[in-house]
Amino acid sequence: MIPWLTAAQSKREQLIAWRRDFHRHPELAYAEERTASIVAAHLERLGYRVRTGVGRTGVVGVLEGARPGPVVMVRFDMDALPITEETGAEYASTIPGRMHACGHDGHVAMGMGLAELLTEIRDRMAGAVKLVFQPAEEGGNGAEAMIRDGVLEDPRPDVFLAAHLWADRPVGSVDVTPGPVMAAAERWVCTVHGQGGHGALPHQTVDPIVAAAHMVCALQTVVSRNVSPLETAVVTVGAIHGGDAFNVIPAQVEMSGTIRTYEPSAREVAIRRVREVLEGVAGAFGARAEVTIVSLTPAVINDPKVTSVVRQAAEAILGPERVTSGERTMGSEDAAFFLRQVPGCYFFVGAANPARGLGAPHHNPRFDFDEEAMEIGLAVLAQAIGLYLL
Repeated sequence: MIPWLTAAQSKREQLIAWRRDFHRHPELAYAEERTASIVAAHLERLGYRVRTGVGRTGVVGVLEGARPGPVVMVRFDMDALPITEETGAEYASTIPGRMHACGHDGHVAMGMGLAELLTEIRDRMAGAVKLVFQPAEEGGNGAEAMIRDGVLEDPRPDVFLAAHLWADRPVGSVDVTPGPVMAAAERWVCTVHGQGGHGALPHQTVDPIVAAAHMVCALQTVVSRNVSPLETAVVTVGAIHGGDAFNVIPAQVEMSGTIRTYEPSAREVAIRRVREVLEGVAGAFGARAEVTIVSLTPAVINDPKVTSVVRQAAEAILGPERVTSGERTMGSEDAAFFLRQVPGCYFFVGAANPARGLGAPHHNPRFDFDEEAMEIGLAVLAQAIGLYLL
C-alpha cells in the first residue's frame, strides 16, 4: 500500500498556503465564488472532469480510473461564518464580520491536496473518485441544493466519505464511530398571542410574557419526562422577544429554539411534545400559541461497513492506539442528506493543540486549529479510497 501519510506530509507547505489563503478570504453560504473558482481551476489543471455551479456555487470533480469499479464520493464544505475574528493570526480574515470559524478552509485545502494525490494513482484505480466541494453547510442546506442539481448522478456514488477537523480532540488522533454521530435538527418558532394593556392593570390583559416564562420552564420536561432515558434529545429556547416599554404589557411574544435528536422515535416524541407544551401552557394562561416547526437536517448516521473500512484506514495511518470510537455531538450537519442515499462514513480528525493556544471551540471568534491535522485527514481519506479502488 502507498505510504499515504508521507505523501500527505510532502504537501504540507501547499496545504498551509491554500488554507491560509482561504482563511484570509472567507465567503458565506452560497457566496463562495472565489473559493469555488480556485478549486475548479485546480481540478481542471489536474485533468478532472469538472462541473461548476452545482447547488449554486458548488464544484464537482470526477477522476476516472483505468478499470471499472466502485465510485467513491468525498465531500468538502467551503462556507465561512458571519463572525468577526479575534485570533490575531497573521492570516486572519481580511473581511470584517466574516471568518472561517469551523475549519472549512482546512477542508477545502485537504480536498485540493487529495485531488493531487489521486492523480498519481489514476492508472491503477479500478473505479472513480468524485470530489464534491459543497456550499452552504452552515445552515443553508447546500447538500440538498447539490442533490437537486444532480450531484449524486453521473456517476452514481457507491460510497460517501467526509472528514471534519475537530476542535474537541487533540491533533494526532482520529475518531471513527458507526451509527449516529451528529443529530437531526429542527427549528421551532412560537408566537404567543395575548392581550396587551397597561403594566399597572394586568387584570385587564392576557400577559404573553408570563405565559412565555412558564412555557420555557415547561419545555424542560420534554426531555426529562417524555423522551426515553435510553435515547438522546435536546430542546433549547434560543430567543425570546416581547415588549418595548417598562409599563406596557405587550400583545405578543416571539420565541424560537431548536430540537436535536438521534433516533427517529425520540425525534417524533420531541416534536410532538414541544408543540403540545407550547400550545397547552399558552392556553392555560388564556393566551394562544402559534407554533411552526421546521425540519432542517436528519441525523448523520454512519454505515457500519464503510465505517469499518475508514477505521482500518485510520489505524494504518496512525496506529490503533490513536484511533477511537464514540465521538458524538448534538450539532447537526447536512452531510446527513448524502448519507441517507449513499452508505458512508463521516469521521472526526483531531485538530486542537492547547499548548499552542489552539483550543477554542467551533464557531468561536478565537477558533483556529493545528494545521498538521490537515495532513492526517488527507492521509486517512487517501488510504480509505485506496482500500476501495486499488
